[in-house]
Amino acid sequence: MSHGEVPVAEARGRQSAVAIEDASLAAFYRDMTPPERRTFWACGVGWALDGMDYMIYPLVIGTITALWHVPPGQAGLAATVTLLASAIGGWGAGYLADRIGRVLTLQITVLWFSFFSLACAFAQNFDQLLVARALLGLGFGGEWAAGAVLMGETIRAQYRGRAVGSVQSGWAVGWGLAVLSQAILFSILPAETAWRWMFAVGALPALLALYLRMYVKEPEIAEKSRASQASGAARPAIWEIFSGPILKTTILASLLSTGAQGGYYAITTWLPKFLTSDRGLSIVGSTGYLAALIVGSFAGYLTGAWLADKIGRRNLFLVFSLGAVVVVLAYTQLPLSNSVLWLLGLPLGFFASGYFSGMGPFLTELYPTRLRGSGQGFCYNFGRGVGALFPALVGYLSAGASLASAIAIFAAAAYGLFFLAAFALPETKGKVLHAD
Repeated sequence: MSHGEVPVAEARGRQSAVAIEDASLAAFYRDMTPPERRTFWACGVGWALDGMDYMIYPLVIGTITALWHVPPGQAGLAATVTLLASAIGGWGAGYLADRIGRVLTLQITVLWFSFFSLACAFAQNFDQLLVARALLGLGFGGEWAAGAVLMGETIRAQYRGRAVGSVQSGWAVGWGLAVLSQAILFSILPAETAWRWMFAVGALPALLALYLRMYVKEPEIAEKSRASQASGAARPAIWEIFSGPILKTTILASLLSTGAQGGYYAITTWLPKFLTSDRGLSIVGSTGYLAALIVGSFAGYLTGAWLADKIGRRNLFLVFSLGAVVVVLAYTQLPLSNSVLWLLGLPLGFFASGYFSGMGPFLTELYPTRLRGSGQGFCYNFGRGVGALFPALVGYLSAGASLASAIAIFAAAAYGLFFLAAFALPETKGKVLHAD
């Protein structure tokens, strides 16, 4: 909930949403109440484990294609199907969060994607794995939708960018956990067994649902909005985000999310394969290169979180989309030595990830409370759904061109779209939320 709207804020002197007394990254955390901190850590851990679950497949894609003789295009299809399903799951979970609550929806989605990660470990062929990944995607998309709205409504306006952006950095932590699991499991187990244990590890997020049930409370602003609907106010229709003045916002925000996620997934889905095929590294040998990417990604998330409140959400998107295009072209197209490539992984991870820190607060601020879950869930996950086509398209194009060129083409196109959509949308920095 926004502190501009609740008694807690009044006790603190009802600070201006724009006047930020402490501009440091950690200011919001020092000023948090215990319930806010529990929500922050629950969403941060949830996003980390969500990231771990998703990144397992890109890490084992090379092993699966070799064991089951799966062509690159079909292998990329599994990543695409996961993201397409997440688009449906995110919109549905966002709408559900507006009807039954943010916290309960978050619990359901965490349990869902944990179960189907475990199901992936028991797949006997690629078709079974494809179905399991699709079902996992429903919960994967829903977790972000419910968690981002929960965080956006819990933190006051002047700290929202840093708080939600810091939670977003949990994705890099989850990615790191997936890479660490790969390094350990592929070192001690044969490849045909290790990949199954990778997916089994992905079932661990189920434990988070217990914490959510015991310690995390529903934002007061969301409870007021649902109470108003229960007392006679019109309930939001699932199609309402496509009507009236909201329609333009939904279209532009969906295009923004498409560009942001299309570029990211075109890079991260195929980069492990690029390192082993185009650069000749072993699975274990590529770990250091992925580690550099992850460290850069983590730094990007935290820097993006700070910049979202410092220079605004829109300027963050414009700067980072341009930076991402430059670095990905250098990484994939220049004749660099492996040592230089390792160093370049730091800025690649930085620019290809950092802008996500502004996505959660930005989408939260674009919609009224009664439509926030539905609008935010749809736009972000529409981007996932269309961006989901990029891994498959990269895979199909790589059959006739180099994998490096395929990655560069689709990443550059996606970031161009991201830049244009960001330019067309308004700045929302400092916006105070209301129970409307």
